[in-house]
Amino acid sequence: MQLFHDADVDRSALAGRTVAVIGYGSQGRAHALNLRDSGHEVIVGVREGGASWQRARQDGLKVARPADAAAAGDLIAMLVPDMAQEALYKEAIAPALAADNTLLFAHGFTIHYERITPPPDIDVVMIAPKAPGDLVRREFERGRGVPCLLAVHQDASGKAKARALAYAHGLGGTAAGVLETSFAEETETDLFGEQAVLCGGVTELVTKGFETLVEAGYQPEVAYFECLHELKLIVDLLQEGGLAKMLRYVSETAKFGDFTSGPRVIDAHVKERMREVLGDIRNGGFAREWILENQAGLPRYKAMLRRDLEHPIEETGAQLRARMAWLDPAHNQKADA
Repeated sequence: MQLFHDADVDRSALAGRTVAVIGYGSQGRAHALNLRDSGHEVIVGVREGGASWQRARQDGLKVARPADAAAAGDLIAMLVPDMAQEALYKEAIAPALAADNTLLFAHGFTIHYERITPPPDIDVVMIAPKAPGDLVRREFERGRGVPCLLAVHQDASGKAKARALAYAHGLGGTAAGVLETSFAEETETDLFGEQAVLCGGVTELVTKGFETLVEAGYQPEVAYFECLHELKLIVDLLQEGGLAKMLRYVSETAKFGDFTSGPRVIDAHVKERMREVLGDIRNGGFAREWILENQAGLPRYKAMLRRDLEHPIEETGAQLRARMAWLDPAHNQKADA
């Protein structure tokens, strides 16, 4: 494992170089503000006159259209959604690239699956914070940072890693540690984690548990508490101290049930399905399916999204959450005042 920290950074690697942040969503805003506050020259590339244009200007940042921002930048950070990158790159970024530029990504999808092929005379790197943009910004403001992944796909200058590390330092990432990886490893593990565990796996486990209890005659409200509401308690323990902390804080009865029933539900059959999911990711099958879905106007995606949002657990949860004042950010702000 190769971890980089503040002491490993050549801070002169981006000296005098303008960073063009393309996109001003969750990650784009955090990157732009952190880099600016770290002393870097930053310009934000977004659609002229749109909500992101206005917000970036209100945040005190220099704003331009994507093509103009890319032309002004020495390091161009592509922070728009995966499915928007290919067209934007062809229309606005590629014509603006010059020798010795650096093209940076926060996720490897379009490079790994060859949706974008940069010219050979530029650096192509990745700095991927392992947190949502809001947390990246909050931790930076506290003088800390969140861990990041670093990858170098193309090193035309001989300085690609140094430039990427200097960028990570500007985000606050080297305060927490930057782990070196590859575009392939980051992309494939990220997609697998989302699909098999973090999003697809967890939500299916929660809803199937809810359905099992309700179909057996238990109240939906009680099923919601047991299968969804209390999930955060367990996840917090896992995040803070791994399996050891979770096992230390749950009851002996819960531990015995974990040991005896967990493997009955998540068994070898489930692991085999996980291997199939990983296979689809590694051979490009998922990427092709997702690209074609976008090109078709997202009909299946919209139908599946509607199915999830109309699940009975959502109606039950909305009614119960309305009685949980501590979940309301406005309530928490008043309590802190």
